[in-house]
Amino acid sequence: MLTYETIDDLKEIPFSIDNDTKGALEVIKWAYDTYGDQIVYACSFGIEGIVLIDLISKVKKDAKIVFLDTDVHFQETYELIDKVKDKYPDLQIEMKKPELTLEEQAEQYGDELWKTAPNKCCEIRKVTPLNEVLSGSIAWLSGLRREQSETRKNTQFINKDNKFKSVKVCPLIHWTWKDVWRYAHKQQLDYNVLHDRGYPSIGCKTCTQAAINMDDLRSGRWSGKGKTECGLHLQ
Repeated sequence: MLTYETIDDLKEIPFSIDNDTKGALEVIKWAYDTYGDQIVYACSFGIEGIVLIDLISKVKKDAKIVFLDTDVHFQETYELIDKVKDKYPDLQIEMKKPELTLEEQAEQYGDELWKTAPNKCCEIRKVTPLNEVLSGSIAWLSGLRREQSETRKNTQFINKDNKFKSVKVCPLIHWTWKDVWRYAHKQQLDYNVLHDRGYPSIGCKTCTQAAINMDDLRSGRWSGKGKTECGLHLQ
C-alpha cells in the first residue's frame, strides 16, 4: 500500500485523462481500492466538493466525508450540507469542530481573531482539526484543481502531503471551472446558492466576500490580508 513513508518510491500510475471525467473517476476508484476505509474526503462543500461527492458516491456509497465546521460558515453552507445528507443518506458526514469554541478563542486570543491574526485563526479552526481527523487515516481526498490558483497549478493526482504526513489524492486537477459546472448541471446537483451571488470560492463568512476579479476565483478570500490559503494545502 502506498503511504506517506513510501510515496517517494512511487512510479507513475498511468491514469487516463482522455475520458468524461478527465481521470477523476479512475483516480477515485484507485483511492478506495487502495485505502478502503482508511481514506477520508475533507470537503468544504463548494461546487468542486459537490461534484466530488457525487463521483465518490458512485464508487463508495458509505465513504467518510469530513467538514471542518469552524462555527463561522455561511448559513447557506449549512443548508446545503443538510441537502447533501438527504441525497446521499449512506455517506458518513462528520461535522468536525475545533477544540476551542468561539468564546474560548476570544478569551485566549481576543475578539475576532480572523481580523487580527487570520493565520492563527485558520490554524485553530481548520488545520488542527484536520490533523486530528487524518491521524487515523493514511490518505485524504481533496477537490483541488490546477486552474484555481498559482499555488495549486502543480498539483498531481497523488501527492506527498508533508504538512499532515499523509497521501493527498486530488481527482479534479485537470477540470476547468466550466467542466465543474457542466457536470453539476448535467447531474442536477444541489449547490451553494452563494455561487450565484458572485462567490466562486466559499469559506468562512468572516473571511469570504464576492470575488473581486472573476479571473481569480479565490480573489474574494481574505481580501486585503495578503493571504490566499487557509493552510490546509500549504506544505
